[in-house]
Amino acid sequence: MNKSVSVKVYHGYGHTHDLVVYGHVFKYRAITNQVFSDNFFINTIHLLKLFLLKPFPFTKVRLTFLGDVVEQTTGADGFFKFEWKASQNVSAGWHLVEVKALDKENKVIAESVGKIYVPHKTQYAFVSDVDDTVMVSHSATIWRRLRELFIKNPRTRKTFQDARKHYELLANAHTDPDQPNPFFYVSSSEWNLYDYLIEIFRYNKLPEGAFLLNQIKQWQGLFKTGKTGHDGKLLRVRRILDVFPNQKFVFFGDNSQQDPQIYTTIAHKFPQNVEAIYIRQVVNKYAHATKKLLDEVEKKGVKTCLFKNSREAIDHSIKIGLIV
Repeated sequence: MNKSVSVKVYHGYGHTHDLVVYGHVFKYRAITNQVFSDNFFINTIHLLKLFLLKPFPFTKVRLTFLGDVVEQTTGADGFFKFEWKASQNVSAGWHLVEVKALDKENKVIAESVGKIYVPHKTQYAFVSDVDDTVMVSHSATIWRRLRELFIKNPRTRKTFQDARKHYELLANAHTDPDQPNPFFYVSSSEWNLYDYLIEIFRYNKLPEGAFLLNQIKQWQGLFKTGKTGHDGKLLRVRRILDVFPNQKFVFFGDNSQQDPQIYTTIAHKFPQNVEAIYIRQVVNKYAHATKKLLDEVEKKGVKTCLFKNSREAIDHSIKIGLIV
């Protein structure tokens, strides 16, 4: 157990001026070194350690980025969010950002470095759910979801066939190879699983992007992992659209939880910002209700696709000109 104060900075995002960075300050957290083992007990212990932590509430944090210095205070759960206008134009690509935690005398008690992702000015941007959209998770059944978490490690978790191919094609569509379209991964999983998810995506060679996850949990909440309200995820997606008002968005989700309702709600309010909605059908009994929601939003000019396998989704993307 690491009993010293620590700062965790998650991938931020923004464009030439408007920037966003999230993170946590912890009073202590378990030391976790991922071992990619097939052993149930090793994987279980590692997972439990991700939830052994104590947030540092209401402490001052200071961000430094390209000469800008911004201060903020963590919330009751140790979470911080910096939203600021950069004093200079920030070029496209990944940039380092430094965050320090301060005590009451403004002395540094912990610090960390993170990254900010500034996408190129491309035509499209993609927002994707993670569980049961890209990665097999069985989120509709909590015990099956927990089984996947406990039994497997990030390198043995399965992604859906052709999901990587579809996302690779979309990342490079209507743009140059060195200026890929941006991806944002918005999940109901907690921030506890941030590094776990990053490893899954990198190992499976999915497009790099910014993750926006759910409120952190302590060990008592482990067995409720992945459960969040409609409004929280809706708000996170809305914030992305607010930062990139000039790009057309394509949404990816599944019908095991609330993605169809969240994405169609946004599309009804901002049809000019939404190019298409893709929903993976993982729960057959919800197919009719999902199709009804998608049919309604198509009347606003938003293209939709309810699919069972990614090959169908790829064919649809080619048909509507998303992939050329």
